[in-house]
Amino acid sequence: MGAMSAQPGSGSDVEHMRAALALAARALGNAWPNPAVGCVLVRDGMVVGRGWTQPGGRPHAEAEALRRAGPAARGATAYVTLEPCSHWGRTPPCCDALIAAGLARVVVAMRDPDPRVDGRGLARLRAAGIAVEEGLLEEEARRLQQGFLRRITLGLPMVTLKLATTLDGRIATAGGESRWITGEAARRAVHAARARHDAVLVGSGTVLADDPLLTVRGLGLPSPPRVVWDARLRLPLASRLVATAREVPLWLLTAPGHPPARLAPYLAAGVEVITAPPAVAGGGLDPRAALQALAARGITRILCEGGGRLAAALLRERLVQRLLWFHAPATLGAEGLPAIGALGLPDLAAMPRFRPLDSRPLPPDMLTEFEEIT
Repeated sequence: MGAMSAQPGSGSDVEHMRAALALAARALGNAWPNPAVGCVLVRDGMVVGRGWTQPGGRPHAEAEALRRAGPAARGATAYVTLEPCSHWGRTPPCCDALIAAGLARVVVAMRDPDPRVDGRGLARLRAAGIAVEEGLLEEEARRLQQGFLRRITLGLPMVTLKLATTLDGRIATAGGESRWITGEAARRAVHAARARHDAVLVGSGTVLADDPLLTVRGLGLPSPPRVVWDARLRLPLASRLVATAREVPLWLLTAPGHPPARLAPYLAAGVEVITAPPAVAGGGLDPRAALQALAARGITRILCEGGGRLAAALLRERLVQRLLWFHAPATLGAEGLPAIGALGLPDLAAMPRFRPLDSRPLPPDMLTEFEEIT
Protein backbone atom coordinates (compact mmCIF):
# COMPACT_ATOMS: atom_id res chain seq x y z
CA MET A 1 0.00 0.00 0.00
CA GLY A 2 1.07 3.57 -0.62
CA ALA A 3 1.35 6.57 1.62
CA MET A 4 -2.42 6.93 1.85
CA SER A 5 -2.88 3.36 3.07
CA ALA A 6 -3.25 3.88 6.82
CA GLN A 7 -6.52 2.85 8.41
CA PRO A 8 -8.69 5.88 7.60
CA GLY A 9 -11.51 7.56 9.33
CA SER A 10 -13.68 7.15 12.36
CA GLY A 11 -15.81 4.43 13.83
CA SER A 12 -18.52 5.35 11.37
CA ASP A 13 -16.08 4.68 8.52
CA VAL A 14 -15.53 1.18 9.86
CA GLU A 15 -19.25 0.64 10.27
CA HIS A 16 -19.97 1.65 6.69
CA MET A 17 -17.14 -0.45 5.28
CA ARG A 18 -18.39 -3.47 7.21
CA ALA A 19 -21.77 -2.89 5.60
CA ALA A 20 -20.09 -2.74 2.18
CA LEU A 21 -18.29 -6.03 2.87
CA ALA A 22 -21.60 -7.64 3.84
CA LEU A 23 -23.07 -6.45 0.54
CA ALA A 24 -20.08 -7.85 -1.36
CA ALA A 25 -20.63 -11.24 0.25
CA ARG A 26 -24.09 -11.34 -1.33
CA ALA A 27 -22.44 -11.51 -4.75
CA LEU A 28 -20.17 -14.48 -3.99
CA GLY A 29 -20.94 -17.26 -6.43
CA ASN A 30 -22.80 -14.97 -8.84
CA ALA A 31 -20.25 -12.32 -9.86
CA TRP A 32 -17.61 -14.42 -11.64
CA PRO A 33 -15.49 -13.76 -13.59
CA ASN A 34 -15.65 -10.35 -11.90
CA PRO A 35 -14.91 -9.83 -8.20
CA ALA A 36 -17.75 -9.61 -5.69
CA VAL A 37 -17.76 -5.96 -4.59
CA GLY A 38 -19.93 -3.93 -2.24
CA CYS A 39 -20.47 -0.16 -2.18
CA VAL A 40 -22.21 2.11 0.34
CA LEU A 41 -22.80 5.83 -0.33
CA VAL A 42 -23.15 8.10 2.71
CA ARG A 43 -24.02 11.80 2.75
CA ASP A 44 -24.49 13.89 5.89
CA GLY A 45 -24.38 10.73 8.00
CA MET A 46 -27.18 9.04 6.05
CA VAL A 47 -26.88 6.06 3.70
CA VAL A 48 -28.17 7.27 0.33
CA GLY A 49 -27.24 4.32 -1.85
CA ARG A 50 -26.11 0.70 -1.63
CA GLY A 51 -24.98 -1.72 -4.30
CA TRP A 52 -23.22 -5.00 -4.91
CA THR A 53 -21.95 -6.73 -8.05
CA GLN A 54 -24.88 -8.14 -9.97
CA PRO A 55 -25.09 -11.66 -11.47
CA GLY A 56 -22.59 -12.21 -14.26
CA GLY A 57 -20.42 -9.41 -12.87
CA ARG A 58 -22.42 -6.43 -14.07
CA PRO A 59 -23.61 -3.87 -13.31
CA HIS A 60 -20.79 -3.22 -10.87
CA ALA A 61 -21.41 -2.35 -7.23
CA GLU A 62 -20.61 1.35 -7.66
CA ALA A 63 -23.00 1.71 -10.59
CA GLU A 64 -25.78 0.04 -8.61
CA ALA A 65 -25.22 2.28 -5.58
CA LEU A 66 -25.14 5.43 -7.75
CA ARG A 67 -28.32 4.39 -9.53
CA ARG A 68 -30.12 3.99 -6.22
CA ALA A 69 -28.75 7.23 -4.79
CA GLY A 70 -29.51 9.42 -7.79
CA PRO A 71 -28.77 13.14 -7.17
CA ALA A 72 -28.15 12.42 -3.46
CA ALA A 73 -24.73 11.01 -4.40
CA ARG A 74 -23.33 14.51 -4.97
CA GLY A 75 -20.99 15.38 -2.11
CA ALA A 76 -21.26 11.88 -0.61
CA THR A 77 -18.58 9.45 0.58
CA ALA A 78 -18.34 6.07 -1.16
CA TYR A 79 -17.18 3.05 0.82
CA VAL A 80 -16.01 0.43 -1.69
CA THR A 81 -14.52 -2.97 -0.88
CA LEU A 82 -12.24 -3.00 -3.96
CA GLU A 83 -10.61 -0.22 -5.96
CA PRO A 84 -13.08 1.11 -8.57
CA CYS A 85 -12.20 -0.09 -12.05
CA SER A 86 -10.54 2.31 -14.47
CA HIS A 87 -10.90 0.41 -17.75
CA TRP A 88 -13.67 -0.19 -20.25
CA GLY A 89 -15.10 -3.68 -20.35
CA ARG A 90 -18.75 -4.41 -20.92
CA THR A 91 -19.48 -1.45 -18.67
CA PRO A 92 -17.86 2.02 -18.35
CA PRO A 93 -15.14 2.59 -15.72
CA CYS A 94 -16.56 2.92 -12.22
CA CYS A 95 -14.08 5.62 -11.27
CA ASP A 96 -15.49 7.81 -14.07
CA ALA A 97 -19.02 7.22 -12.80
CA LEU A 98 -18.01 8.26 -9.28
CA ILE A 99 -16.34 11.40 -10.62
CA ALA A 100 -19.36 12.31 -12.75
CA ALA A 101 -21.67 11.84 -9.77
CA GLY A 102 -19.77 14.50 -7.83
CA LEU A 103 -18.56 12.42 -4.90
CA ALA A 104 -16.44 14.21 -2.31
CA ARG A 105 -14.59 11.22 -0.85
CA VAL A 106 -13.92 7.56 -1.62
CA VAL A 107 -12.77 5.05 1.00
CA VAL A 108 -11.43 1.79 -0.45
CA ALA A 109 -10.65 -1.40 1.44
CA MET A 110 -7.98 -2.64 -0.98
CA ARG A 111 -6.41 -2.06 -4.36
CA ASP A 112 -7.37 -4.18 -7.36
CA PRO A 113 -4.31 -6.21 -8.50
CA ASP A 114 -5.76 -6.61 -11.99
CA PRO A 115 -3.04 -5.01 -14.19
CA ARG A 116 -5.76 -3.04 -16.00
CA VAL A 117 -6.51 -1.27 -12.69
CA ASP A 118 -3.87 -1.59 -9.91
CA GLY A 119 -3.89 1.99 -8.63
CA ARG A 120 -5.10 3.67 -11.81
CA GLY A 121 -8.65 3.99 -10.51
CA LEU A 122 -7.45 5.67 -7.33
CA ALA A 123 -5.14 7.97 -9.28
CA ARG A 124 -7.98 9.14 -11.51
CA LEU A 125 -10.19 9.83 -8.51
CA ARG A 126 -7.45 11.89 -6.87
CA ALA A 127 -6.74 13.76 -10.11
CA ALA A 128 -10.40 14.75 -10.18
CA GLY A 129 -10.09 16.32 -6.72
CA ILE A 130 -11.79 13.51 -4.78
CA ALA A 131 -10.31 12.66 -1.39
CA VAL A 132 -9.21 9.02 -1.49
CA GLU A 133 -8.26 6.79 1.44
CA GLU A 134 -7.36 3.13 1.19
CA GLY A 135 -6.66 0.20 3.49
CA LEU A 136 -9.76 0.23 5.72
CA LEU A 137 -10.56 -3.38 6.77
CA GLU A 138 -8.14 -4.60 4.12
CA GLU A 139 -7.59 -8.01 5.75
CA GLU A 140 -11.32 -8.74 5.76
CA ALA A 141 -11.57 -7.58 2.14
CA ARG A 142 -8.68 -9.80 1.08
CA ARG A 143 -10.26 -12.84 2.71
CA LEU A 144 -13.50 -12.17 0.87
CA GLN A 145 -11.65 -11.61 -2.42
CA GLN A 146 -9.34 -14.60 -2.08
CA GLY A 147 -10.72 -16.39 -5.13
CA PHE A 148 -10.50 -13.32 -7.37
CA LEU A 149 -7.01 -12.51 -6.09
CA ARG A 150 -5.74 -16.04 -6.77
CA ARG A 151 -7.19 -16.03 -10.27
CA ILE A 152 -5.63 -12.65 -11.13
CA THR A 153 -2.22 -13.25 -9.56
CA LEU A 154 -1.75 -17.03 -9.89
CA GLY A 155 -4.19 -18.12 -12.60
CA LEU A 156 -5.83 -20.45 -10.08
CA PRO A 157 -9.17 -20.45 -8.27
CA MET A 158 -9.65 -20.65 -4.53
CA VAL A 159 -10.60 -24.21 -3.56
CA THR A 160 -12.82 -25.04 -0.61
CA LEU A 161 -12.84 -28.74 0.26
CA LYS A 162 -16.09 -29.91 1.81
CA LEU A 163 -15.91 -32.98 4.05
CA ALA A 164 -18.98 -34.64 5.60
CA THR A 165 -17.62 -37.32 7.89
CA THR A 166 -17.92 -39.23 11.10
CA LEU A 167 -15.69 -38.20 13.99
CA ASP A 168 -13.06 -40.65 12.76
CA GLY A 169 -13.02 -39.16 9.27
CA ARG A 170 -15.10 -41.76 7.45
CA ILE A 171 -17.53 -40.92 4.63
CA ALA A 172 -19.12 -44.32 4.05
CA THR A 173 -19.23 -47.90 5.26
CA ALA A 174 -16.93 -50.46 3.72
CA GLY A 175 -19.81 -51.37 1.39
CA GLY A 176 -20.23 -47.76 0.24
CA GLU A 177 -23.34 -46.79 2.24
CA SER A 178 -23.16 -43.05 2.94
CA ARG A 179 -26.72 -41.64 3.05
CA TRP A 180 -26.88 -39.98 5.37
CA ILE A 181 -23.92 -39.56 7.72
CA THR A 182 -24.87 -35.96 8.52
CA GLY A 183 -28.35 -34.58 9.14
CA GLU A 184 -30.76 -32.25 7.40
CA ALA A 185 -29.31 -29.02 8.86
CA ALA A 186 -25.85 -29.93 7.56
CA ARG A 187 -27.25 -30.71 4.13
CA ARG A 188 -28.98 -27.32 4.00
CA ALA A 189 -25.65 -25.69 4.85
CA VAL A 190 -24.01 -27.56 1.96
CA HIS A 191 -26.60 -26.15 -0.43
CA ALA A 192 -25.85 -22.65 0.88
CA ALA A 193 -22.11 -23.27 0.40
CA ARG A 194 -22.71 -24.33 -3.21
CA ALA A 195 -24.53 -21.06 -3.85
CA ARG A 196 -21.52 -19.06 -2.57
CA HIS A 197 -19.11 -20.70 -5.01
CA ASP A 198 -18.68 -20.33 -8.76
CA ALA A 199 -18.56 -24.08 -9.42
CA VAL A 200 -19.02 -27.40 -7.62
CA LEU A 201 -16.41 -30.09 -8.29
CA VAL A 202 -16.51 -33.86 -7.77
CA GLY A 203 -14.51 -36.82 -8.94
CA SER A 204 -15.96 -39.47 -11.23
CA GLY A 205 -15.83 -42.01 -8.41
CA THR A 206 -18.26 -39.92 -6.37
CA VAL A 207 -20.63 -39.78 -9.33
CA LEU A 208 -20.45 -43.56 -9.77
CA ALA A 209 -21.07 -44.14 -6.06
CA ASP A 210 -23.77 -41.54 -5.32
CA ASP A 211 -25.26 -40.28 -8.63
CA PRO A 212 -25.54 -36.76 -7.15
CA LEU A 213 -27.26 -33.71 -8.62
CA LEU A 214 -24.96 -31.12 -6.97
CA THR A 215 -27.56 -28.37 -7.37
CA VAL A 216 -28.71 -25.70 -4.91
CA ARG A 217 -32.13 -26.69 -3.60
CA GLY A 218 -34.56 -25.16 -1.17
CA LEU A 219 -32.98 -21.70 -1.09
CA GLY A 220 -34.37 -20.03 -4.20
CA LEU A 221 -30.83 -19.42 -5.46
CA PRO A 222 -29.26 -20.39 -8.79
CA SER A 223 -27.02 -23.43 -9.05
CA PRO A 224 -23.41 -22.95 -10.16
CA PRO A 225 -21.84 -25.07 -12.91
CA ARG A 226 -21.11 -28.64 -11.89
CA VAL A 227 -17.69 -30.03 -12.79
CA VAL A 228 -16.76 -33.72 -12.96
CA TRP A 229 -13.05 -34.54 -12.71
CA ASP A 230 -12.90 -37.55 -15.01
CA ALA A 231 -9.69 -38.36 -16.88
CA ARG A 232 -11.01 -41.71 -18.20
CA LEU A 233 -14.57 -40.71 -19.20
CA ARG A 234 -16.27 -42.79 -16.53
CA LEU A 235 -19.18 -40.35 -16.14
CA PRO A 236 -22.31 -42.43 -16.89
CA LEU A 237 -24.47 -41.03 -19.64
CA ALA A 238 -27.46 -42.21 -17.60
CA SER A 239 -26.40 -40.15 -14.54
CA ARG A 240 -28.57 -37.40 -13.14
CA LEU A 241 -25.78 -34.94 -13.86
CA VAL A 242 -25.85 -35.63 -17.58
CA ALA A 243 -29.65 -35.78 -17.62
CA THR A 244 -29.80 -32.20 -16.24
CA ALA A 245 -26.88 -30.74 -18.24
CA ARG A 246 -29.18 -28.45 -20.23
CA GLU A 247 -30.83 -27.14 -17.05
CA VAL A 248 -27.68 -26.52 -14.97
CA PRO A 249 -24.28 -26.32 -16.70
CA LEU A 250 -22.22 -29.50 -16.51
CA TRP A 251 -18.52 -29.42 -17.35
CA LEU A 252 -16.57 -32.61 -17.95
CA LEU A 253 -12.91 -32.10 -17.05
CA THR A 254 -10.94 -34.81 -18.79
CA ALA A 255 -7.65 -35.72 -20.45
CA PRO A 256 -7.03 -34.86 -24.11
CA GLY A 257 -7.02 -37.42 -26.88
CA HIS A 258 -10.35 -39.19 -26.40
CA PRO A 259 -11.87 -40.33 -29.71
CA PRO A 260 -14.55 -37.92 -30.93
CA ALA A 261 -17.07 -40.77 -30.97
CA ARG A 262 -16.67 -41.19 -27.20
CA LEU A 263 -17.17 -37.49 -26.54
CA ALA A 264 -20.09 -37.07 -28.93
CA PRO A 265 -22.83 -38.41 -26.58
CA TYR A 266 -21.76 -35.99 -23.83
CA LEU A 267 -21.73 -33.04 -26.22
CA ALA A 268 -25.13 -34.05 -27.57
CA ALA A 269 -26.50 -34.01 -24.00
CA GLY A 270 -25.27 -30.44 -23.47
CA VAL A 271 -22.10 -31.26 -21.52
CA GLU A 272 -19.14 -28.93 -22.02
CA VAL A 273 -15.86 -30.82 -22.33
CA ILE A 274 -12.73 -29.21 -20.90
CA THR A 275 -9.33 -30.85 -21.28
CA ALA A 276 -6.33 -30.74 -18.99
CA PRO A 277 -3.02 -32.61 -19.27
CA PRO A 278 -2.56 -35.88 -17.40
CA ALA A 279 -0.56 -36.08 -14.22
CA VAL A 280 3.13 -36.85 -14.61
CA ALA A 281 2.79 -39.89 -12.35
CA GLY A 282 -0.04 -41.84 -10.80
CA GLY A 283 -2.64 -41.36 -13.52
CA GLY A 284 -5.51 -38.91 -13.55
CA LEU A 285 -5.26 -35.23 -14.35
CA ASP A 286 -2.54 -32.78 -13.41
CA PRO A 287 -4.27 -30.97 -10.51
CA ARG A 288 -2.69 -27.56 -11.04
CA ALA A 289 -3.26 -27.57 -14.79
CA ALA A 290 -6.86 -28.72 -14.33
CA LEU A 291 -7.62 -25.86 -11.96
CA GLN A 292 -5.89 -23.44 -14.32
CA ALA A 293 -8.25 -24.59 -17.08
CA LEU A 294 -11.22 -23.73 -14.86
CA ALA A 295 -9.74 -20.37 -13.89
CA ALA A 296 -9.28 -19.60 -17.59
CA ARG A 297 -13.07 -19.83 -17.90
CA GLY A 298 -13.51 -17.23 -15.19
CA ILE A 299 -13.96 -19.49 -12.17
CA THR A 300 -12.63 -17.89 -8.97
CA ARG A 301 -14.16 -20.08 -6.22
CA ILE A 302 -14.61 -23.86 -6.33
CA LEU A 303 -16.37 -26.07 -3.80
CA CYS A 304 -14.88 -29.56 -4.03
CA GLU A 305 -17.18 -32.25 -2.65
CA GLY A 306 -14.83 -35.22 -3.03
CA GLY A 307 -14.18 -38.02 -3.23
CA GLY A 308 -11.16 -39.15 -1.33
CA ARG A 309 -8.75 -39.49 -4.26
CA LEU A 310 -9.56 -36.06 -5.64
CA ALA A 311 -9.30 -34.50 -2.18
CA ALA A 312 -5.88 -36.10 -1.70
CA ALA A 313 -4.67 -34.95 -5.13
CA LEU A 314 -5.55 -31.34 -4.36
CA LEU A 315 -4.14 -31.46 -0.83
CA ARG A 316 -0.86 -33.01 -2.00
CA GLU A 317 -0.31 -30.07 -4.35
CA ARG A 318 -1.31 -27.50 -1.68
CA LEU A 319 -4.26 -26.38 -3.81
CA VAL A 320 -6.86 -26.31 -1.02
CA GLN A 321 -7.28 -22.96 0.72
CA ARG A 322 -10.27 -23.73 2.94
CA LEU A 323 -11.97 -26.70 4.55
CA LEU A 324 -15.63 -27.05 5.45
CA TRP A 325 -15.79 -30.02 7.82
CA PHE A 326 -19.26 -31.28 8.66
CA HIS A 327 -18.72 -33.86 11.37
CA ALA A 328 -21.39 -36.18 12.69
CA PRO A 329 -21.25 -37.44 16.30
CA ALA A 330 -20.65 -41.04 15.27
CA THR A 331 -17.85 -43.41 14.31
CA LEU A 332 -17.48 -46.04 11.60
CA GLY A 333 -14.09 -47.52 12.39
CA ALA A 334 -11.10 -48.40 10.28
CA GLU A 335 -13.14 -50.42 7.78
CA GLY A 336 -15.07 -47.30 6.74
CA LEU A 337 -14.03 -45.34 3.65
CA PRO A 338 -11.75 -42.38 4.49
CA ALA A 339 -12.63 -38.84 3.42
CA ILE A 340 -9.10 -38.27 2.11
CA GLY A 341 -7.05 -40.75 0.14
CA ALA A 342 -3.36 -41.48 0.48
CA LEU A 343 -1.14 -38.40 0.62
CA GLY A 344 2.22 -40.19 0.61
CA LEU A 345 3.67 -37.93 3.30
CA PRO A 346 7.29 -38.61 4.23
CA ASP A 347 6.93 -37.12 7.73
CA LEU A 348 4.75 -34.93 9.94
CA ALA A 349 6.40 -31.76 8.72
CA ALA A 350 4.94 -32.38 5.25
CA MET A 351 1.32 -32.40 6.45
CA PRO A 352 -0.98 -29.78 4.95
CA ARG A 353 -1.95 -27.63 7.93
CA PHE A 354 -4.98 -25.46 8.56
CA ARG A 355 -6.16 -23.04 11.23
CA PRO A 356 -9.75 -22.90 12.48
CA LEU A 357 -11.81 -19.89 11.43
CA ASP A 358 -15.27 -20.68 12.76
CA SER A 359 -17.32 -23.45 14.31
CA ARG A 360 -21.06 -23.74 14.76
CA PRO A 361 -23.54 -26.44 15.67
CA LEU A 362 -25.88 -27.85 13.05
CA PRO A 363 -27.67 -30.29 15.33
CA PRO A 364 -26.92 -33.09 15.61
CA ASP A 365 -23.72 -32.24 13.71
CA MET A 366 -20.99 -29.60 13.83
CA LEU A 367 -19.50 -27.46 11.09
CA THR A 368 -15.93 -26.22 11.42
CA GLU A 369 -14.31 -23.97 8.84
CA PHE A 370 -10.53 -23.87 8.38
CA GLU A 371 -8.08 -21.93 6.23
CA GLU A 372 -4.68 -23.11 5.09
CA ILE A 373 -1.55 -22.07 6.92
CA THR A 374 0.90 -20.80 4.34
